[in-house]
Amino acid sequence: MRDPLVDPSPLIRRVYGYVAYRIGDGPDAEDVTSATFERALRYRSSFDPRRGEPAAWLIGIARREIETHRLARSAVVVEEIELEDPFDLAGATAARVDLHRAIAMLAERDRELLALRYGADLTARQIAALLHERVNSVEVALHRALARLRVQLGPREAAADDPRAVDVPMTQ
Repeated sequence: MRDPLVDPSPLIRRVYGYVAYRIGDGPDAEDVTSATFERALRYRSSFDPRRGEPAAWLIGIARREIETHRLARSAVVVEEIELEDPFDLAGATAARVDLHRAIAMLAERDRELLALRYGADLTARQIAALLHERVNSVEVALHRALARLRVQLGPREAAADDPRAVDVPMTQ
C-alpha cells in the first residue's frame, strides 16, 4: 500500500484551507493543521485507500482536531474574499466582517459543508464519502447552504457559487 504521507505538501494546503475556514486564519489554524499531520503520521497504517482518498482521510482527522481545539478556545470563521481592488484594505476588512457575520448566522451543518467545499476544496463526492451520505444529498445541501448564505449577505452581485468569489459592494 502506498503511504499517502510520503509527500504531504499537496495535501497541506487543502487541510489548512479547511481548518482556516472553520476556525480562522493564522497561528491557531497552523497549530491544528500541524496536529492533524502529526496524528496522520502516527496512525498512517490505518489509512485504507479503498475507503477514500488521502485528502478526505486527513479532513476527517482535521475535524476531530478542530473539535479538540474548540474545547480549549472559542473560534471564529474567516474566509478570504476576492475583491476587484486587492489593495483596498478597508474594503477587504469590511467584506471579511460581512462574510464572517453571514457565515456565523448559518446552522452548523451549513458552515461545515461550506468549509469542506470551499475551505478544503473537496468535491461533493469527497464530502459525501467523508460524511457517509449520498452525493446528491450533499450537492442539494451545498446549494441550499449557499442560498442561505446569500440571504444572510443581503443583495449582492454574486454570480458564482463560490463564497470566495462574492463581490461585496463597499456601499449600499
